[in-house]
Amino acid sequence: MDKIIIKDLLLRGIIGINPEERVKQQDILINVVMYADIRRAAASDDIADAVDYKTTTKRIIDHVEASSDFLVEKLVTDIARLILETNPLVEKVQVRVEKPTALRFAQSVGIEIERSRADFS
Repeated sequence: MDKIIIKDLLLRGIIGINPEERVKQQDILINVVMYADIRRAAASDDIADAVDYKTTTKRIIDHVEASSDFLVEKLVTDIARLILETNPLVEKVQVRVEKPTALRFAQSVGIEIERSRADFS
């Protein structure tokens, strides 16, 4: 299976359980690996045969900016579901969501999941 990678998408949004996290946006770092067979797109050179990563990125941005989840677990799962539901060519997705400023002495804290279509049927 081939991989389409979105690396280090840095967004700002509301996420967290602490009172200050509920009112002030913070950095949210997102990494995505979409697993799909790209041979048809490679042969046709036609976007209709490809995973449109620009549109996928826009959907992720819109979702993060509109959401206000309490848990990273919820956000990371929502992003995986969004990708699989809107990209019929993607068979499986790996999504990592990190909060770079969540812990004082750590570069970031986050969750990484791997999901397939069957996980959301």
